[in-house]
Amino acid sequence: MSDRAALLKGIRAWLVLFVICLVLSGATAFPLVHELRWTEELLTHVPAPDALTDWITRVRQGLDTADADYPFLLYGTDWLAFAHLVIAVAFYGPYRDPVRNIWVVEFGMIACAGIVPLALICGPIRGIPFWWSVIDMAFGVFGVVPLYVVRKKIKRLEALTAATATATATAADPVTVAQRSRV
Repeated sequence: MSDRAALLKGIRAWLVLFVICLVLSGATAFPLVHELRWTEELLTHVPAPDALTDWITRVRQGLDTADADYPFLLYGTDWLAFAHLVIAVAFYGPYRDPVRNIWVVEFGMIACAGIVPLALICGPIRGIPFWWSVIDMAFGVFGVVPLYVVRKKIKRLEALTAATATATATAADPVTVAQRSRV
């Protein structure tokens, strides 16, 4: 396998992993009410810190109330889920042509970095416990890792492609070949 093919295979594998995580993250935002009920039930059967159990119960109660009395509020999480799915689709560009679409990967890295200040600013405003904000920030920290790896691989692919193109053009140019023979 050529270096170019190996780089492309690695880029695509990391992108598929990232897209799967985005899709799963988005898809789980649709059934929040049910997920919180299941999570609360699960926590009664496994050892868990009281702070976690209390928080999940509080969030489940809030979602139950919103679902029963103000279901339109949950429409916001539907849009959150949709946004994850749309962003995942954008990564088809770098999957198909990584060098040309590196900007999508860089955009993703910027979005991951943006999670940290969002959690630090909006978490306290919304009454989110700091330890939960840390979990939220972890999505950005862990999300940037595959994108960083992909960006590095794309940069290597770009350099390899440029070097190959230069060598091919130089070899095909008779004037350059003649000039090299005189040196």
